[in-house]
Amino acid sequence: MPRSPRLTACGGSSDNKNGANSTAPAANASSGNKTLVYCSEGSPSGFDPAQWTDGTSFDASAYPIYNGLVEFTRGGTEIYPALAEKWDISEDGKSYTFHLRQGVKFQSTDYFKPTREFNADDVVFTFKRLIDPAFSFNKAYPAEFPYSVDMGLPENIANVEKVDDHTVKFTLKNVDAPFLQNLAMPFAYIGSAEYAAKLEKEGKAADYNTNPIGTGPFKFVSYNKDNQIRYTRNPDYWNAKDIHIDNLIFAITKDSAVRAQKVAAGECQVSAYPKTAEVDAAKKAGKLNVMEKPGFNLGYVGYNVSKKPLDDLRVRQALDMAINREAIVKAVYQSAGTPATNPMPPSQWSYNDSLKNAPYNVEQAKKLLAEAGVKEGTEIDLWAMPVQRPYNPNAKLMSEMIQADWAKVGIKAKIVSYEWGEYVKRLKNGEGTVYLTGWTGDNGDPDNWLGTLLSCKAMSGNNYAQWCNKAFDQLVNDARVTTDKAKREEKYRQAQVIFKQELPWTTMAHSVVTVFTTPNVKGFEISPFGNVRFDGVSVE
Repeated sequence: MPRSPRLTACGGSSDNKNGANSTAPAANASSGNKTLVYCSEGSPSGFDPAQWTDGTSFDASAYPIYNGLVEFTRGGTEIYPALAEKWDISEDGKSYTFHLRQGVKFQSTDYFKPTREFNADDVVFTFKRLIDPAFSFNKAYPAEFPYSVDMGLPENIANVEKVDDHTVKFTLKNVDAPFLQNLAMPFAYIGSAEYAAKLEKEGKAADYNTNPIGTGPFKFVSYNKDNQIRYTRNPDYWNAKDIHIDNLIFAITKDSAVRAQKVAAGECQVSAYPKTAEVDAAKKAGKLNVMEKPGFNLGYVGYNVSKKPLDDLRVRQALDMAINREAIVKAVYQSAGTPATNPMPPSQWSYNDSLKNAPYNVEQAKKLLAEAGVKEGTEIDLWAMPVQRPYNPNAKLMSEMIQADWAKVGIKAKIVSYEWGEYVKRLKNGEGTVYLTGWTGDNGDPDNWLGTLLSCKAMSGNNYAQWCNKAFDQLVNDARVTTDKAKREEKYRQAQVIFKQELPWTTMAHSVVTVFTTPNVKGFEISPFGNVRFDGVSVE
């Protein structure tokens, strides 16, 4: 349970009795302070980025509150030094030594006052937690770390050791080609070992996920579930020249039309993931900045192959070819999306452009279902996301169109949905049958698609389809342990062939990412990874 009475834990009830007025930025902003309100699309799963995989949670936790050893540049894919000023890689590619930035302070809040600066102990704590189930804090606060598991870090990190207060050495069992890129991802951002020890001693280790402490640009103030998250500038931030906002507010606004209205009215200064009609209206009105960027993303329909009749390839093939992909993409994405073929976007190196989708074919789908013994009128749950994401601006409409398509081949699809955090949790637990979701690339490496989403190890994490193909897995694992890009590319191309033959997903579309800002917002950049970050952003 949360330590502070101001905070509402994920899944708990709100302690704010005046929620209707809580999104007004002036309420708690002192005169002269610069406040930015972001109309966010959903509630985070929590504030411990190591545990979660959804962008909504990363936007609310990792980027405001924490830092990594290395990070991606805003709006780009290049790595830059963050909590590590520099690093050395051994000749055999199995040892990484990080030289840590000195003088970095953890945030001081009403629930934690640090007594020391960031050092090697915090790095060791963070990664021991990710890779060692027997680590004491993991016993005090059991949690799952899907990114770490999906990327094979527990198996491959032989040791993470403190050389001295400002030096940490990672020793790997095997070469891990995307290792640095992986460390720049939010799940690997650094927590406070001192704070964790305090919580563990007090028997309140779960507060790590609800009352966060990091070294990042903004300090957490409060969370009112499904309503609002408040942050304030971190006065001790090590890169203070990049922070131009005194108060940051996430106004949780699930309806994209309402988000568009709020930013047009100036109630929010930034809003993401609008629908196409809202984009067209904003462009026509000419009062907002409409920022657009080709998305490094994929929206897809997943099939949980552990559930009958989806364990039969013929059924997956039938459901796939019964979906009128072209019509759905036109209706859902309109001018802001293109039909997808592979489990990664065309801009990802190693994309196999020789592959094709099966054509839309109702009669062939009926034949395959009959061969598989699936009777007309069979009911299948179809899970629809409750939020807009870059890879799917309107899951409700998509699910309804798929429902209509499948009715033509005798399948009765029952549309199911949950609150976003619950939706993700249930998918991770393998509860989904057929489900709509998607992915925005995290680090520019093919492993982030094929390994993170489709490997056998990922079945306890992001592989919601519960699909484990040994040949596919071998190719992906072999590609991970070589630094020869040409060899990696060939293995990934072969893996995509197997994916397309086995169809754990129907790939739907790649979308354009759009963000609205008011004209007085300066410095905001759209991330290729779909992040929303407010370091470097100002309000004039």
